[in-house]
Amino acid sequence: MKGSSSQIKNLSLVGAIVALGIIFGDIGTSPLYVFRAILASIGDVTADTIIGALSCIVWTLTLQTTVKYVFITLKADNRGEGGIFSLFALLRKNHRKLFIIAIIGGCSLLADGVIAPSITVLSAVEGLSIMNPHLPVLAISVIIITFLFFIQQFGTNTVGRSFGPIMLVWFSTLGILGLVNLIDCPMVLKAFNPYYGVRLLASHPSGILLLGAVFLCTTGAEALYTDLGHCGIKNIKASWTFVKTMLIMNYMGQGAWIIVNADSIDGSVNPFYAIMPEWFLPIGIVLATMAAIVACQASITSSYTLISEAISLNFWPKIRIKYPSQVIGQMYVPTINWIVYGCCLFSVFHFRNSAALENVYGFTVTITMLMTSTLVVVYLRQKNKPLWAIVLFSAVYLIVEGSFFVANAHKFSQGAWFTTMLATLLTLIMVILHTGRRIRNRFITFAKIGDYLPVIKDISEDETLPKYATNLVYTTHANFKTDIEAKVIDSIIRRIPKRADVYWLLHVDILDTPYTLEYKVEHLVPNKVIRIDFFLGFKMQPRIYDYFKQVVNHLGEEGLDLRSSYPSLRKHNIPADFRIIHIERRVPKQADLSFGERLVLTLYYPLKRMGLTDVSAWGLDAGNVSTESIPLTIPSKTYIPEIVRAE
Repeated sequence: MKGSSSQIKNLSLVGAIVALGIIFGDIGTSPLYVFRAILASIGDVTADTIIGALSCIVWTLTLQTTVKYVFITLKADNRGEGGIFSLFALLRKNHRKLFIIAIIGGCSLLADGVIAPSITVLSAVEGLSIMNPHLPVLAISVIIITFLFFIQQFGTNTVGRSFGPIMLVWFSTLGILGLVNLIDCPMVLKAFNPYYGVRLLASHPSGILLLGAVFLCTTGAEALYTDLGHCGIKNIKASWTFVKTMLIMNYMGQGAWIIVNADSIDGSVNPFYAIMPEWFLPIGIVLATMAAIVACQASITSSYTLISEAISLNFWPKIRIKYPSQVIGQMYVPTINWIVYGCCLFSVFHFRNSAALENVYGFTVTITMLMTSTLVVVYLRQKNKPLWAIVLFSAVYLIVEGSFFVANAHKFSQGAWFTTMLATLLTLIMVILHTGRRIRNRFITFAKIGDYLPVIKDISEDETLPKYATNLVYTTHANFKTDIEAKVIDSIIRRIPKRADVYWLLHVDILDTPYTLEYKVEHLVPNKVIRIDFFLGFKMQPRIYDYFKQVVNHLGEEGLDLRSSYPSLRKHNIPADFRIIHIERRVPKQADLSFGERLVLTLYYPLKRMGLTDVSAWGLDAGNVSTESIPLTIPSKTYIPEIVRAE
């Protein structure tokens, strides 16, 4: 039972075009609002300030996106998969304490992801007001966003096929529009010299605020890494060369137009639409809206992917995940879909226009980038890269991303409190679930199964006991075949002795690789006590009962007798019955725990109950499952005096 361990695709023209639609939607729509945000921060518009701002854009895209993500971070792949949770899965074997770094980064990215659809759609639709100032931009944006979230449940395979070609036309249009305007003011090409950017930041009174506006040009860079598994590193690198060229040409064109028209610019102008010829404006608005839809879809899909990985890493309650199409990796998470939709509506109605959202967008992404850089440093050390290279990487991106964080900090009071609050809430949930599970598992006790196999065999053959089931199935946390949980032994032997013909022990091992799907069978007592170990990648759904049925069928083909042991049924070749015992482990209220541990567990169980039960999440047949709630054995620190018999 083996799944694909990698989703890396070979370099091809089709793959590069697909990458345009999946990877670059967010960063590709940034020209809609970046220069408008810069104009709002820059004050007096002069040739020097515009060239300086352009220089900041060029070198931000180069250092932050090209060097950090395309050349360095994409190589930190987990069997072809990327993203901060995939990177943590690659490191957690030796660096488990880094879970807090991964959680903060992942939650910050999720929080900023609820702003991305709002700002992108509003920026695109606001172009309509240029042609007709009386159009209800807000209502149209809400309709588009609602439509996008509504169709998720049906799958986006058919629509998704057009994303690549749409973005190919979009980026080509960006480049052409920029080139046409660049010809009118070629002096903007001086922006390739970093001197002008450094001079602007050092001399301009609003330099740090300006850097916060510039940062918007690279907010989609994290998507290059998060969506690595969809397209492969070669296709991303190839398409990024084209994307970056078109983006810079468009930014240069916008800068050239601003310099030429500096005397007539007011606060309401959007240079992106201003550089379009009047006859092209309706086409440009439609194309911008289509590109915005592609960017929104990528943002929504990224949220699904992050939550799916968080569930596998035990950072999030188990919730229902659906697969509306046969496309690998495409999923629909109803709960997350409607939560993100609600947050998008809040941001649209609260901030009401894309200019206000510019003061919100990007703050928490800087946190994600800092967290990713931290994990990349650990990864480079794990790969034994030269110390000088690791120190250089750390220093450069501590300065660059630290500067962006400081530059964006002023956004907190202007609206970034919303994404910060959301990121904090998500972080608390994930930390509580992860820590609570570790506290609970710390008190799971194990016994040597070899000591109990003779007893289990005798129970199975003791006809004075009523037969509980022909096949009795337990799940176990024991990592080694020599061990068994004490509570499983209690359930079989002590609570109510359970006679069965065959006892099955199922153990699930979530691996650090993404798409592994394997199993191993151990006959602890031939045809009497059988252990099955499932090895699942962290991106695989734990449909344990479905996998178990496949394994049972394989064993039947290998000679294991799976017919009912009851004579009346056996003569008709009726399959044997299976009964599953699910042990629900709970911490007793009287347990002696520290205040912190008790607080975490007090919050852990209600959060865990918000998701699916293990029975539902593992795809177990509820009709064949019996749940036994058993308290964990926690050593008591309380002195209990010895009681004596009365005379």
